[in-house]
Amino acid sequence: MYIRAQGRGGLLFLMSVTSAEYLCFLLAAALLYWAARRRGVGLLAILGANCAFLVWQHPLYAFLLPAVAFADFSIARQIPEAPHRQKRFLAGVSVALNLSLILLTKVPHPILALSLSFYAFQAMTYTIDVCRGDARPVDSFLRHATSVTFFPTLLAGPITNVPKLAAQWLKARDLEEAEGSRALFLIGLGFAKKFLIADYLGEHLVNRVFDTPALYSGGENLLAAYGYAFQLYYDFSGYTDIALGSALLVGIQLPANFQQPYAARNIAEFWRRWHISFSTWLRDYLYYALPGKRTSYMPYLGLVITMALGGLWHGFSWNFLIWGLLHGTALAATRYWQSRRKGTAASTSLLGRTAATAGTFHLVLAGWIFFRSETTAGALTMLNQISGFTMGFANVETGFLAVLAAAVLLHYVPLHAAAQKAFSGAPAPVQAAILLAILFSIHSVAGSAAAPFVYQKF
Repeated sequence: MYIRAQGRGGLLFLMSVTSAEYLCFLLAAALLYWAARRRGVGLLAILGANCAFLVWQHPLYAFLLPAVAFADFSIARQIPEAPHRQKRFLAGVSVALNLSLILLTKVPHPILALSLSFYAFQAMTYTIDVCRGDARPVDSFLRHATSVTFFPTLLAGPITNVPKLAAQWLKARDLEEAEGSRALFLIGLGFAKKFLIADYLGEHLVNRVFDTPALYSGGENLLAAYGYAFQLYYDFSGYTDIALGSALLVGIQLPANFQQPYAARNIAEFWRRWHISFSTWLRDYLYYALPGKRTSYMPYLGLVITMALGGLWHGFSWNFLIWGLLHGTALAATRYWQSRRKGTAASTSLLGRTAATAGTFHLVLAGWIFFRSETTAGALTMLNQISGFTMGFANVETGFLAVLAAAVLLHYVPLHAAAQKAFSGAPAPVQAAILLAILFSIHSVAGSAAAPFVYQKF
């Protein structure tokens, strides 16, 4: 399975992490790494795997990213001994270099088809941290290049801390049985989330309603919006699970990116649970960098500016800007409300908690309508249809309702840890049977077609 992508050079086919080709590649990379590690050249094996993965996307990337990585490595090595002004200049050069990678994929008719945002974010994080004195430069280009181009994180994160990831290669040890089982569990879980929930919800109602919302009732539009909220969550968290499992197969721990985001009771808590590596990046490297924090208004305006820029990172469109402004304004309002209520405990009653969670979810849902719609007019049409309260459901299949109900249940009921423990404790034949059952279910429900991961295009 490949993802079709249009670049300036023509139609490209990008390998998907849900493809059989990727699974074969991952198995070969893991086996090669552990065999090479015994001979002291494990890092070379992973760097080779990273480059092979990049070549599979486009041969240009195998030269471009190592070259940028070498520039960042060289710059970071000079920063600690440089005068203050020169430190900032060097860090600025690195940031500009990596921002250019993002812009090359964001402009109309992009030169590069595969988004390099997640690579650029972690590369910028590295040089900024070194400039601030929060991290020491990595002393080996091999470890730096292997870490910053680590293939599980390239397409859609999570955004990693390069020095911490580089340090893990020094502490690498033999893969324990429990870690191997956890890796397989995460990869299987990611496949199930993607095919059995996310793609199913998209294909069976969400996509066609968002394409032409005026043709559907208010009830169908609302169900499609609910469906998209969970489609996006299971699509993105499914990718993250596959990335975490892939990294774990070579002994690397990547940071978690989701913690039941729709259980949040306010918008600030939502952003502590949703796309955690990105929201942390926005806070640490954009919001904190804005001037005027000691003024009375800038802490609030800074939130709006930060989220507006975060919205535009997804794409230069009014819809993404509106999405960012909605979240930024909500964050500012939440911060102001909490500052006015200092010393007042939040409601601990079941009704109060439920109301706060439901209110936060529907605020996020309003944002997702703009996020998903192709045009602002389309988003407004959907909101207008929903507000009309027409309750026909003739176009809603029973299967869609069942999968949506399962998606909601699995999100709010914390079964992940128990399921992982049960899988890891099962004998190998049982684990194999479970994974085969997932693959059979995917084949029965989804066939061989796979929609691209939503965040892979960002």
